[in-house]
Amino acid sequence: MRSEVKVVFSPLQQFDLVVDAEEVLSFEAARKWLDEQYVKNECEPMRGSGKVLLADKILGVAAAVGPAAFSDPAWAMDYARATSGALSKALLKVDVAKRTLSY
Repeated sequence: MRSEVKVVFSPLQQFDLVVDAEEVLSFEAARKWLDEQYVKNECEPMRGSGKVLLADKILGVAAAVGPAAFSDPAWAMDYARATSGALSKALLKVDVAKRTLSY
């Protein structure tokens, strides 16, 4: 089974990433990768309480790195592997402009 991750920055700028099931990271590895990227890219908590949900990390990392990072196929696939592994969903849409995550 494959996983598909669509990252949308605008109607004209979106990235469709496909990951084979055997490439998807385990939940722990995915969470670790997202944690590292969240810190590395100096993402800010979205909530006033300071609590950071997994979905916030997925959105925050995409927003922080922007479309340029997704133009790098290796980085984009790492993001897709981690996102798919973290949520265990076959189809994900990360809409950075609307700050929403759907599956």
